[in-house]
Amino acid sequence: MTKFSDLNLNPKVLKAIDEAGYETPTPIQAGAIPPALEGKDVLGIAQTGTGKTASFTLPMITLLARGRARARMPRSLVLCPTRELAAQVAENFDTYTKHLKLTKALLIGGVSFKEQDALIDKGVDVLIATPGRLLDHFERGKLLLTGVQVMVVDEADRMLDMGFIPDIERIFSLTPFTRQTLFFSATMAPEIERITNTFLSAPARIEVARQATASETIEQGVVMFKGSRRDREASEKRKVLRALIDAEGEKCTNAIIFCNRKTDVDICAKSLKKYGYNAAPIHGDLEQSQRMKTLDGFRDGSLRLLIASDVAARGLDVPSVSHVFNFDVPGHAEDYVHRIGRTGRAGREGKAITICTPRDEKALDAVEKLIQKEIPRLENPVKKPETKTSEDAPATSSDDRKPKPSGRKSDSGKKSSGSRAGSRSSSRSDRGSGNTVVGMGDHLPSFIALSFEERRAG
Repeated sequence: MTKFSDLNLNPKVLKAIDEAGYETPTPIQAGAIPPALEGKDVLGIAQTGTGKTASFTLPMITLLARGRARARMPRSLVLCPTRELAAQVAENFDTYTKHLKLTKALLIGGVSFKEQDALIDKGVDVLIATPGRLLDHFERGKLLLTGVQVMVVDEADRMLDMGFIPDIERIFSLTPFTRQTLFFSATMAPEIERITNTFLSAPARIEVARQATASETIEQGVVMFKGSRRDREASEKRKVLRALIDAEGEKCTNAIIFCNRKTDVDICAKSLKKYGYNAAPIHGDLEQSQRMKTLDGFRDGSLRLLIASDVAARGLDVPSVSHVFNFDVPGHAEDYVHRIGRTGRAGREGKAITICTPRDEKALDAVEKLIQKEIPRLENPVKKPETKTSEDAPATSSDDRKPKPSGRKSDSGKKSSGSRAGSRSSSRSDRGSGNTVVGMGDHLPSFIALSFEERRAG
């Protein structure tokens, strides 16, 4: 079995790896590190949670150990689709460069340009950025990419989903043709294939798993749910979610709950907190400081339930997430794999439960086709209330069905008609007729109130 010590990494990098408690590389690391150290382009295809970040950070650090950074001209560039993933990559560099004097800068939204400009002006060995913020700095004349020796594109398929491909192509055009490119993706859509054919030169292709497969350590299940009424569906669905969390009991030490829309993230988090659950939301509209505070709380265990949009589906590396709940079936089947990949990491067991409404069934079919297996159906933990039969329904009295008097006619000025009505009423009651003709008011002819026998006798 390959060990990190067999991969020709810098001794100081190996020391940091050993101190972090790692000894054996994952398949994607064992496959990608050797060609990367040889200076070759690398195309890595692996599902989330397989250690892709270390597969490019470790060779990059070894290659950058020699040389010195120049002002405004980073020596390497790592592009990430989200702030969270960029911050996670930065943490990896901090871990593995602790015995080396390499500098880095993190260019993400939510942080002032002034702080980032100061770092770039000093010169950095490693620049980690989201595409939008990187181009902002470039257009302000604060950054040159002509000194980039190694360029990494991480989570390329997420870049595609988020519409960053034009930005990626532009950034490629700003870097030297002689750069080394390390390109990583969980899936290979046709557009991703086109980019790799355009910008990578004879890459070493490392594919460690079937495209878009879920880890075998994750137990999956789906609850088919239908609301009793359209206006009650959302609240009833949240009730099902709470019941699913409760059913897992102590096994659910922490969980990420995914919603498709940011508004639902906020509503779901607010609802869970209302019912006493330790929960907090995270999505792209929150301030960066709030997002980082929430993530830190989830990592250190002070927050149990993280309600997230797909912005957190990638780049959140918490090895011990016990459960993932999909409050919504994702619109893109690939997102299902990335979502549930937050649990069952590093060989641990995990559990992923999805709630599916009738309108989500097509999306669920697409997920099952992608992962090439049927997800087991689970029983809805919330029992439907028994529908009342006609026998159970309270009887409505005849008085309830009668139209109430309008009250438009007063006694004054209507004495004669009132007396006529009174005489007819008394004659009807005297004759014992139980029939009431409704709707003819005071104009009821008297003979109608008579029974058939009475009319013949008259």
